Amino acid sequence: MRNIVITIARQYGSGGKTIGKMLAEDLGVKAYSREILKLASEDSGINETLFNQVDEKLKNTTLFGIMRREYKGELIPPESEDFISNQNLFNYQAKVIKELAKTESCVIIGRCGDYVLKGNPNVISVFVHASPEYCLKQAIERGAHSGRDVEKYIQKTDKYRADYYHYYTGQVWNDARNYDLCLNSERLGFEGCVEAIKAYMKIRFPE
Repeated sequence: MRNIVITIARQYGSGGKTIGKMLAEDLGVKAYSREILKLASEDSGINETLFNQVDEKLKNTTLFGIMRREYKGELIPPESEDFISNQNLFNYQAKVIKELAKTESCVIIGRCGDYVLKGNPNVISVFVHASPEYCLKQAIERGAHSGRDVEKYIQKTDKYRADYYHYYTGQVWNDARNYDLCLNSERLGFEGCVEAIKAYMKIRFPE
């Protein structure tokens, strides 16, 4: 039986991460999100802290939103001074994602998984979205970032995700053409989104 991988990109507050984990549990497979950073650290020998810090570095880089370091699939060797560069840290995350796709069925949440696995016939790419009002309500109900201006935090997080995606792929994060499915979690609910993905799987992979 072939390995099937579902990649999930999501707006903050849309519940995409929860939906990904629910789907993985339903299918009896693993869901990978930040776990990819640990695996990339183990594979490269680079301290996991650096993988965690790179996101913060990029968030605070003023040119991040307009620059591009499009992923080409290569790894920078250890003897290079660029071995622990932001680009190479992403390269190792991409390497882990590709290896997971070869060895097991799973759900990949974030990390430009749809782009890294682009062209793989066994991949289903999903984008989960919802209205700003719904995302705000979900974030508040789940106690996210209490004491902050949650609405501004959501906007900042989605902007970062869009910039991150463009930085490494050269493409637009919320462009429907980049995905097999775009699901509105406000309309479908979390369980409905899981069922929609499973229904698509049955049509796409009838065997």
